[in-house]
Amino acid sequence: MSATTRSEPSSGIQSIHRIGVVCGLAAGVWLGAAEAPTKLVNSGLSPYAISLCMVAGVFTARWTIPTLLKGTRQVVADLSEHRHLIPVAILAGMLWAVANTLTVFAIRDVGLAIAFPLWNTNSLIGILWGRLLFGELKGASRRNVAKVVLGALAIVFAAIMLGFSTIHGHATHVDRAAGGILAAIGASLLWGTMYIPYRKAYISGMNPLSFVTVFTVGELGTMLALALSLDGPGLHQLIHSSWASAIFWLFLGGFVWVIGDIFQQFATKFLGIGRGIPLSNTNQMWGLAWGALVFGELAHADTPHRLLVVCGSIVMILGALSVSTAVATEKEHFSMRQALVRECARYDLDYDRVIKASSGALPTVDATGRAWWDYLILACALSVFVWLGFHARVPALSMNLKWVAVLTVVLVLSAVGSVWALWRATRFS
Repeated sequence: MSATTRSEPSSGIQSIHRIGVVCGLAAGVWLGAAEAPTKLVNSGLSPYAISLCMVAGVFTARWTIPTLLKGTRQVVADLSEHRHLIPVAILAGMLWAVANTLTVFAIRDVGLAIAFPLWNTNSLIGILWGRLLFGELKGASRRNVAKVVLGALAIVFAAIMLGFSTIHGHATHVDRAAGGILAAIGASLLWGTMYIPYRKAYISGMNPLSFVTVFTVGELGTMLALALSLDGPGLHQLIHSSWASAIFWLFLGGFVWVIGDIFQQFATKFLGIGRGIPLSNTNQMWGLAWGALVFGELAHADTPHRLLVVCGSIVMILGALSVSTAVATEKEHFSMRQALVRECARYDLDYDRVIKASSGALPTVDATGRAWWDYLILACALSVFVWLGFHARVPALSMNLKWVAVLTVVLVLSAVGSVWALWRATRFS
């Protein structure tokens, strides 16, 4: 089978690229907002307990959103068609769970300002894996390579600037700093590597909504194993304290994170690892917006720190523009299709069907209609949030409600725009 005999119209390439960019930028908005609910949680909880609660919210969302958009029959049919990718998705979930726990340790030991930029270097790791394994940027023009690499570097550099803008005379414990830095670097390595299963699934034609449903099995199972084996006292503390109040905000943070991650999944599918991850890593700019505008984290910042915010935001925007304008050429697409041909040969897949599914031109499964249990899943998820919300308490923390409203509108608009673009062009395929 030869990839040279098939090509995609340039208009189709441009359209898919635009959808991927929209999803990548929306992912940044939602992933940045996911940090906001966790600020309302009692900091006395152990890192394992915090991570487990967030993953529980993630688990709930990862089953609810695919059920809402596609229905479980389509998800199950897609998984049956791509049974060989189920272990890959579970492995990706396991990597995510360990990385997420490492970030909690990193934040505890060196603070979010230092930890966040360190683990956001996962975009550079993703570019490397995309080039080595999936032919991304192979055959690309020097201009496009420069746009992607320099854009990703600019986003990482901007993340460092934004991170240090939140430090105001806070001294990190030296004896814990090394461990926190190592934890952040470990999270970066795991998250950068986690995108290998993502890309492997999508060049095989698997739907992102199906992938995340299985992904969460490895995610929750690994996190539960870590918590039970390494932090029994922490779980005991969570259950026998004001646990209902804490769990609601962590569930909410996990739910918001999943919406961002689903957009990130579609960005990775349509743009590849090297372009999709840097765009979603603009989340730090939005996380800082929530921290500064809603929680007043920069209220007492001096002029140099405020200048770091302005310069960091400008550099990040320029980096995102650089990556988003690097449209893959036909020559680069040929290199990526060679990776797709290898997957089809390895797993005996139909090339024509897979190439259409991987570009969103063909639904990956034919099952239609909703089952009665779809509504049960949605009702159970809603009941969990209503019950936890009823028991939740908002801590005595100063918040600017006007900015909460503004940023919430931005969240909604970004989601509506991305969902509309995905539905119009691909029907979420």
